[in-house]
Amino acid sequence: MIDKLQMPKKSNKRQNDIIQFIKNNPNCTSLEILEGLKLEMSIVTLRRVLQELSASSLINALGELKSRKYIISNSYNVIGPIDVDQYFKKEIDERIIQDSFNHVLIKDTLRSISIFTNTELDFLIILQEKFTLNASKLSKSEYKNELERLAIDLSWKSSQIEGNTYSLLETERLLKDKETAAGKTKEEASMLLNHKEALDFIINQPDYINPLKVSSIEDIHSILVKDLDITRNIRSRRVGISGTNYKPLENEFQIKEALESMCNLINSRNNVFEKALLTLVLISYIQPFSDGNKRTARIISNAILINNHYCPISFRTIDSIDYKKAMLIFYEQTNINPFKNVFIGQFEFAVNTYF
Repeated sequence: MIDKLQMPKKSNKRQNDIIQFIKNNPNCTSLEILEGLKLEMSIVTLRRVLQELSASSLINALGELKSRKYIISNSYNVIGPIDVDQYFKKEIDERIIQDSFNHVLIKDTLRSISIFTNTELDFLIILQEKFTLNASKLSKSEYKNELERLAIDLSWKSSQIEGNTYSLLETERLLKDKETAAGKTKEEASMLLNHKEALDFIINQPDYINPLKVSSIEDIHSILVKDLDITRNIRSRRVGISGTNYKPLENEFQIKEALESMCNLINSRNNVFEKALLTLVLISYIQPFSDGNKRTARIISNAILINNHYCPISFRTIDSIDYKKAMLIFYEQTNINPFKNVFIGQFEFAVNTYF
């Protein structure tokens, strides 16, 4: 087994170039793509790449092989590549966005889309196989210790993303020895302790979220906001999100309906990686609670991984700003690609760091 796996970047860049060419030149042929991009490959190889892009729902192929033409698919806006740095060169009020909740996204669009490309899935599967092999060599106590280490990292990073100022070392002292850090607020300590309690809950009851239900999401949220000045249960008032003009649903009944549709979507998927990623972004997108939505999403996403014996994710190395930018792009464009890259990178880190 390779110690350090890496996503094939050259292949990704080549595919992105091809997609961009098709976007700029709709109804182009494979020969026009080959000549237009001056690709160093045979027409047969290019057609295999185009077939993969078509299978991944990024492009549509029209017509018979010799005269086949290519256009961007309807699902491209959700899963297509996007330049994050370029996107945020425009200030909040300059960006052209989907400023209200997309009602067809969960009920229709996402039901017919493969979130990961075949290349990405192959990469994730190899990582998962590595995790399974490594975990099988650990004793029960060793596995428990590694899970504890990951839980501390996740509690720290998930809280840091929300503005908590505890350091990783201070978090470890708090969660292991109940030693609060000097100069920190009681609320910061409660946030961290709640994360650990929620993680312990899903570790001890891994099938609690299988199938995923609205009531299960509410229960996890209640653990995460205990002793904090945050209202439990589905919100009944409007909320705003810092850094974006996207406005989530306001009506309590519509929010619950969106959550139920999300649960149905996730329960209908067979691929565990898709289930975990969709949970991560959609709970945040729906914003069902007055606060604590992203925390809830991270815990429940990990609950899905743990329930299926997949490697959980600590998010330890993700920069908080990068995390928020990826989430903002999903809010504003319903484009999952930047957050998918976060997910893949953090899954790779977890497999190579823990267990």
